[in-house]
Amino acid sequence: MGEVIPFAKRPAGRKPVSSLCREGHHKWRVDKAKQFDVKQGKLVTVYLCERCGEKKTTAH
Repeated sequence: MGEVIPFAKRPAGRKPVSSLCREGHHKWRVDKAKQFDVKQGKLVTVYLCERCGEKKTTAH
């Protein structure tokens, strides 16, 4: 038998990015922890992608 070579492990704390997210098809959900932006002085909605963790904000 030949020598068994172990697979390389992924770096800790980093999620693999979905191929859908790379193409721009994120799975957005509303992040209710931050609803007010102090710098703008406005209510904002923060969206967080469930797959890759990217953030998007919209002001009201």
